[in-house]
Amino acid sequence: MAFSSIEICAGAGGQALGLESAGFSHVSLVELDAVACQTLRLNRSSWNVIEGDLHYYAADNWKGVELLAGGVPCPPFSKAGKQLGSEDERDLFPEAIRLVSECNPQAVMLENVRGLLDSVFDEYRAKIISDLKKLGYAAEWRLLNASDFGVPQLRPRVVFVALKKGAVEYFSWPQALIPPPPTVGEALFDLMSENGWRGVRKWRDNACDIAPTLVGGSKKHGGPDLGPTRAKKAWASIGVDGMGIADMAPDKDFIGMPRLTVRMTARIQGFPDHWSFSGKKTAAYRQVGNAFPPPVAHAVGSQILVALNAAAKAKLKRA
Repeated sequence: MAFSSIEICAGAGGQALGLESAGFSHVSLVELDAVACQTLRLNRSSWNVIEGDLHYYAADNWKGVELLAGGVPCPPFSKAGKQLGSEDERDLFPEAIRLVSECNPQAVMLENVRGLLDSVFDEYRAKIISDLKKLGYAAEWRLLNASDFGVPQLRPRVVFVALKKGAVEYFSWPQALIPPPPTVGEALFDLMSENGWRGVRKWRDNACDIAPTLVGGSKKHGGPDLGPTRAKKAWASIGVDGMGIADMAPDKDFIGMPRLTVRMTARIQGFPDHWSFSGKKTAAYRQVGNAFPPPVAHAVGSQILVALNAAAKAKLKRA
């Protein structure tokens, strides 16, 4: 069966790409950032990309779509911010629920930062579950680590899945993959070797752990780097200079700790190498750093698809 989806807050397409590979066909993708929209169009000219504020987007035209998915902004819940939750003007969970009521999908999938599971947001999460229950959905939050799904980075993210009561009984969360993900050295060896760097094998052997969580950064602060001081120290421990992003791989005689290129960070985030990013280096890296890893989206999306297929077959059997 063909299953359609709406993607909100689509960013550079990490979640959309993962859901596409799981079997969903996107009928509409909404994103506010102009450069991210260019990235989506660059890679998928057939996608219906809508550039604009989610507050002004309506989903009435897509009634009966199987899935509504997206990654609503994380600053309202991030430990790096003030964790204002519903008091933060950037909180778009209410808009997501509005869209669910408009298009009545069979399933909902939303992702956010780990901070959303903090006790300060217990009532907030309960309200979202209650609001969706009134619309006919059973919902659950789950903390997933990207490293469990082949991504060479820990990256814990909170994933919210809600399904109509006819499908929820067939849904189960994806299990961690075996074997574990590659180390940073294993994942990036070919890219670090592109300019013939003599020290690349030693670097690969020393970069023997998965990456710290990539940080996308804010438009209010300077150029791209790999995060705050603690994150930079973690990168340094595996031989990566986190003070910035490089334009290219190390040259033949390079000495010291290399910096990652945008393509390297994209691979750390789980993007396939064919996925291109629009904009200059800073804008491109921010798209990568703020993305939801495609392999995680694929894993959850595949389980949602299993549930929807099973529910559809059960319905046919009863008919």
